[in-house]
Amino acid sequence: MAQIRSTSWIAAALAATALALGASNGAGAAPSSVTVDVKDFAFRPGSVSVAVGTTVTWLNDDEEPHTVTSAEGVFKSEALESAGRFSYTFATPGTYHYFCALHPHMHADVVVR
Repeated sequence: MAQIRSTSWIAAALAATALALGASNGAGAAPSSVTVDVKDFAFRPGSVSVAVGTTVTWLNDDEEPHTVTSAEGVFKSEALESAGRFSYTFATPGTYHYFCALHPHMHADVVVR
């Protein structure tokens, strides 16, 4: 009987260790950063879905300046020249619509879950 208990305890300890290692190395975890390209007068991808705590970085790959402006007033970049970047970390779940204030036909959204 002692042998069975001992074996069960070792198996449980190994399983707990495997779970802890999986959690610490990020296995199955959502990415903590996402990049949105601004190219050809569009945000690409046009919609991203991210976990709370994710940082989204917009990179202007266009020759014209663009902004990243929240329709809800949550965030707003300066005009990003070519190769310019803007980042925002999303701390609250919800859907965030944004657009380019210089070219209002450019719009997209970030869904935070």
